[in-house]
Amino acid sequence: MAASSPNPDFIVWGIDQTPYGPVELPALVSWVKDERVTAETWLFVSKSNAWQKAGEVPELQMFFRPKAQGAATGTTGSGAVTGVDSRSLRRVKILAAMSEEQLERFAQFMVVEKIPQWSVIVKQGDPGDTMYLILQGELRVRINVMGKEKILATLGAGEFFGDISLFDHGPRSADVVANADSLVLKISAAAFDELAKKAPELATPFLRAIGQTLSARIRADNKRYGDSVKFGA
Repeated sequence: MAASSPNPDFIVWGIDQTPYGPVELPALVSWVKDERVTAETWLFVSKSNAWQKAGEVPELQMFFRPKAQGAATGTTGSGAVTGVDSRSLRRVKILAAMSEEQLERFAQFMVVEKIPQWSVIVKQGDPGDTMYLILQGELRVRINVMGKEKILATLGAGEFFGDISLFDHGPRSADVVANADSLVLKISAAAFDELAKKAPELATPFLRAIGQTLSARIRADNKRYGDSVKFGA
């Protein structure tokens, strides 16, 4: 019988209900440190042949101990967008035409959020009132068809989604899942209303840029449909 590995393999059950792995302990530890795996994440531990929460796995428990009060920590989750420099903001195509001063003012109405890999940012059918602009990372837009994932688009830095829900507060048309750790800007319907009242000179070009992008998407979709009809004739 072959000797067992000194680093037992683990299967990680992702937040998108998909198993990832197997991975060895060193890689898993790095995922814990990057907050891809939390104490509540389910793991299949080959050594015990059972599923356990990561916080219950002896080899990982030291990494989930509470940090001392007052310890310096980096920003996680949601926080003021002032921590993002103007170069990052300018990566977003619909903001690229704004001046430095306009970007600084516009940023006051937005929130920056770190999205861990595998996180479901929006879920199909859920009501929404927030638009997202991608600064870093990669996201996929998917729908469920007959129990299988169908990917509609892959989005990267500079792109946006959720714009329709910003205006009609309707249900999300698809899931959006983080393929990798990502950084996004969020603007809610309430924040946009405030922007429109306090800084209409910023809201107007922002809306115009969204409209131009949506028009380009519709034209591209119409062309693809027209081409498919021609080929099918």
